[in-house]
Amino acid sequence: MLILLPPSEGKSEPRRGKRLDLAHLDFSGLITAREEMLAALVGLCSTDDLAAAATLGLGTTQIDQVALNAGLRSAPTSRADRIYTGVLYDALGLTGLDATSRSRATRWLAITSSLFGLVRPSDPIPAYRLSGDVTLPGLGGVGAHWRRHLDPVVREAMGAGLLIDLRSTTYAAFWRPAPDLASRVATLRVLHQVGDQRKVVSHFNKATKGRIVRDLLVSGVRPRSPKALADHLTELGWTVESQAPGKNGQQLDVIVSEL
Repeated sequence: MLILLPPSEGKSEPRRGKRLDLAHLDFSGLITAREEMLAALVGLCSTDDLAAAATLGLGTTQIDQVALNAGLRSAPTSRADRIYTGVLYDALGLTGLDATSRSRATRWLAITSSLFGLVRPSDPIPAYRLSGDVTLPGLGGVGAHWRRHLDPVVREAMGAGLLIDLRSTTYAAFWRPAPDLASRVATLRVLHQVGDQRKVVSHFNKATKGRIVRDLLVSGVRPRSPKALADHLTELGWTVESQAPGKNGQQLDVIVSEL
């Protein structure tokens, strides 16, 4: 089973740690694509700070993020599950899981990254600033770059199991499942219900997805199909409505009324 997570804009900067070594990251098939992305980002941020900030969509108060990117090759690293922060990762709480559940997280989870494509929670990476909708000089769009490289890596990682896609819209564009995988792909959408109204609310969406992943890791059950996943989530206490299967997978709506 493979669970695809979005990254977070906010990241914790490690004070100490080994330098980045792309050869030490999982998904080794991405090493060349990672080096291309890293070179483009470091190159951009090592020249004109203001121009780099504009390209990255940063404001004048975020110029320090340009310097952060310029120093990526020598910056200290830490586990990815300590780098990524925010609502989803707070709700997921990987560092507070028992050893067995954390071991499952290392095997089951993959975090979508603008800089590295995909990373495992245990991969040693530095803090960086790069959104998925940026276009880098000499390389092109970040999303387009990863679309050229992720398919064989994702297929290998999911094997014969189920893929659970929790990525946000920007990062879902990095890789889309082909029709031959559709029967083994479940996409989760979280809807906040108030009275008769349902809507997507970012905070509810992220926190609920984090809690769902935590429940899956703790339970240890590996559903083999979207239907089996919907049934298992129902057993775990979630309210789930299954949508009609599509050419790229099946959407499951999780309905919540409170955070």
